[in-house]
Amino acid sequence: MNKDLTVGKPSKVLWLFCIPLFLSVIFQQMYNIADSFVAGRFIGESALAAVGNSYEITLVFLAFAFGMNIGCSVIVSRYFGAKKYSDLKTSVYTTLITAGVLCVLLMAVGLLFSMQLLKLIDTPDAILEDSASYLIIYVWSLPFVFYYNIATGIYSALGDSKTPFVFLACSSVANIGMDILFVTGLRSVFARGVDGVAWATFICQGVSCILAVIVIFIRLSKIKGDGKAKPFSLSIFLQIIQVAIPSILQQSFISVGNVFIQKAINGFGSGVIAGYSAAIKLNNMVIVSFATIGNGISNYTSQNIGAGKLSRIHEGFKAGIKMMFYIAIPFVVLYCAIGQYVCLLFLDNTTGEASKTAITFLRIVSPFYLVISVKMVVDGILRGNGEMIKFTIATMADLILRVVLAFLFSYLWGSIGIWIAWPVGWCTAVAISGGFYIHDKWNKKKDVPQIVSE
Repeated sequence: MNKDLTVGKPSKVLWLFCIPLFLSVIFQQMYNIADSFVAGRFIGESALAAVGNSYEITLVFLAFAFGMNIGCSVIVSRYFGAKKYSDLKTSVYTTLITAGVLCVLLMAVGLLFSMQLLKLIDTPDAILEDSASYLIIYVWSLPFVFYYNIATGIYSALGDSKTPFVFLACSSVANIGMDILFVTGLRSVFARGVDGVAWATFICQGVSCILAVIVIFIRLSKIKGDGKAKPFSLSIFLQIIQVAIPSILQQSFISVGNVFIQKAINGFGSGVIAGYSAAIKLNNMVIVSFATIGNGISNYTSQNIGAGKLSRIHEGFKAGIKMMFYIAIPFVVLYCAIGQYVCLLFLDNTTGEASKTAITFLRIVSPFYLVISVKMVVDGILRGNGEMIKFTIATMADLILRVVLAFLFSYLWGSIGIWIAWPVGWCTAVAISGGFYIHDKWNKKKDVPQIVSE
């Protein structure tokens, strides 16, 4: 069901819209958590390390899908808010064509150079073959990853956060069951355990993607436009990539930065790699939750800009901060107080090197969730307003600091130094983003129409 985010009390509108988004991202993270859970508990620590090692490279590919999601979502939101329905449909078709071409290029890179990418980050020989096997299967699933992300972006742009939640909830629960089945019951079929984990995820992602895209086309067919929608528009394509490219670059640089951080971590051995793999999955569940709510705020901002209701944006900012804090505080308490038991999702005990690594990471990083959540809210507003340069500056400052300090601090304090780099980068990024927001003074802007039709 489509939802107009330009009417109603801003705080209530955002809460109702963003809660399903938050629940959706929890289930989305269950894909990766399920892979690591099954690998760590049913195969062994080396399998967990292999999945975690490959995961950092898969995030580079995911960055492109995420960028297309944001580009499409912001532009579709704007046309939806302005009730330019033919342009809205053209935006969807243009994104689907662009994403298809980009996906083919990325698959070629992944299939041809997967082993070289893994060697580039100094993957230990003991987990190299398993890492490569998992990565190649993931690359074959890229069309599903791309089109599912675009579909969820379209749903969000139309104000519908419930439909993608239903798809994700069903597919994520199914993925857990299939992971266990493929690794235990079908061990003879999947001689290499991580293959079973990868194929289970491939199948579940494929089914959810196909269903999501089908429903999108059904939904679009019911929206009556003010003219005939074009299959492709160069001007709309330029609008989309104006938002998508900075988002892709930002996410890609973050992912590449994480790959370099993984390279530093790999020098400490498989125990630290496995511990980091467990901790980063738990950490990413929180960070991606923040980012997803930030995307919701982008849709809210973009729809209101399209409708010319700029005065509603500051109210959305205040509601977004409260929402983020309500999510962040329980995770801070959970990870700091009983993080060692949460890590048992992936690890066999709380006393080995892997467990100690995971617990240390969580206790250093999690208190700063309250800091990074503020940046995610501002990011959402900047993206929704198309201010991608400011958004990119703040994010790049965080990334560069984290990568440089991870290597510097690792020489000074070992693996603990790498974890300390996270809070330093986050605090710097929040200071920059906050400065941009205060300078924009959204609460003083008056309502004026800003959308321009093609």
